[in-house]
Amino acid sequence: MAFKQQPPLSEWLPGLREWFGTELGQQLLNAERSLLDRVLPTMFGYHLVQISIDNRIELCRESPIKHRIQINPVIELGLSESCIIAKNEELPLAHNSVDLVVLHHTLDFAQSPHQVLREAARILRPGGYLVHIGFNPLSWWGVYRQLKFDKQTVPWQGHFISPQRMHDWLALLELTETRVLSDFYMPPFEKASWRQRSRLLESFTRRCSSGSGAFMLQVARKDVGGITPITPAWKKRKLINLPLAEPTARGARGKMSEENR
Repeated sequence: MAFKQQPPLSEWLPGLREWFGTELGQQLLNAERSLLDRVLPTMFGYHLVQISIDNRIELCRESPIKHRIQINPVIELGLSESCIIAKNEELPLAHNSVDLVVLHHTLDFAQSPHQVLREAARILRPGGYLVHIGFNPLSWWGVYRQLKFDKQTVPWQGHFISPQRMHDWLALLELTETRVLSDFYMPPFEKASWRQRSRLLESFTRRCSSGSGAFMLQVARKDVGGITPITPAWKKRKLINLPLAEPTARGARGKMSEENR
């Protein structure tokens, strides 16, 4: 699949943060946090990495993992000591060193979504978990995005990667999808009055299609089988068996008898 070329994430950050600060953006964010609060307490380990469109958003409040690292693409004032300045496509972390990676709309606004996912899989240790949150194209939000004339605005500029394509990408990276959840069935109306009037539509969509929420939450585990080292077949040196004379003590015994006489 050829994705539309995105500008660098640093150029989109102000618009993304402004949109998530709106009433609609806050409602979506609260729904995402509620779903994460149900999922994260079951994942344990020592190191957690959050890669989000806004490092100021606290997403892992219910995670039992205490050491948390946040990736930020630009240098800003007020960054915490646990924040690392880096590109999402080039994470300065060691292979197999992280127990949990949380991708929050990271792939939606990445220039190379598959490369970001590959980096997340690289730093994840065997048995570790990856949690991905992204906009769902199979929702009212996806329909609105297709009908919207100007798609160059936030958040409609995002890729809106389908759950099936994500499933295929995870499988290619040896990540086993273990859970898929969806929520926030409200149509993307900016006006609060319109959202109130669409409560019946929201309830109907929730009952009839549980996988058509505005966002998808996918959980995957890095399953890498144990590798058995292959011992090289060393070449044995071929030895030539030569006939050897058997040692005998006959001569020595006869000499000792003559001396005793």
